[in-house]
Amino acid sequence: MILAAGYGTRLWPLTVDRTKPAIPFLGRPLVGYVAEYLSGFGCREVVVNLHHRPESVREALGDGSRFGVHLQYVEEDIILGTSGAVDNARHLLEGETFFVVNGKIVTDIDLSEALETHRRNNALATLVLLPNPRRERFSMVETRDELVTGFGGMPAPISAECEKGDEKSVPLMFTGIQIFEPRIFDYIPRGVFSHSVTDVYPQAIAQGERIVAHAASGRWYELSTIPRYLEISLALLKDTGRDVEMGEGCFISPSAEVRES
Repeated sequence: MILAAGYGTRLWPLTVDRTKPAIPFLGRPLVGYVAEYLSGFGCREVVVNLHHRPESVREALGDGSRFGVHLQYVEEDIILGTSGAVDNARHLLEGETFFVVNGKIVTDIDLSEALETHRRNNALATLVLLPNPRRERFSMVETRDELVTGFGGMPAPISAECEKGDEKSVPLMFTGIQIFEPRIFDYIPRGVFSHSVTDVYPQAIAQGERIVAHAASGRWYELSTIPRYLEISLALLKDTGRDVEMGEGCFISPSAEVRES
């Protein structure tokens, strides 16, 4: 499932006429990267929730075939939150393990490794986490022995210990990628607004459920503000590609000038 219902207020005015996941990013809709990402790990049937400017996501994704998936859309008359959205799509998700991915990220994190961690730990849910060495403004996740134990506030500024490379002081942040067993619906209230972090996980942890932390690696970009949108766009555009190769039958004229562009 892709979460794509948010208002995108921090990306205004880009979201005046579209939802945040539908904004263009390097030539394609942001949510298209998420659909392709799921397709790359064998997820062909994908549910997308809609609320703010729902037509913008439908126009961006269509039936999903361009991104290697088949899509089913579920609209929310009122915004339902991260776990309320899952409840609203319950009829499409019950019966097997499923992923829930935020529609505003670009990543190459290995989902198959996360799923292996999930199954090995007999988890009810697994949160995919990354280290946050720059202390960016993402909520901290507290863990012990591969289990999520709680959720903290925003990380403190970089300390002297962290500047020296003390790995123990580096907080973990949630990537917006989750894996659920169908039993998660036992903890999600029906038909109302709810958030997984504040309403579902604390209750499940209190009941002794295994909420597993998968410490991942890989590239991950979250585009939720105008400065981040600009910074990440420019950074990726500056990425150097493969060296130019000159194949058979090709030549470069001695008088040609090759300049950086």
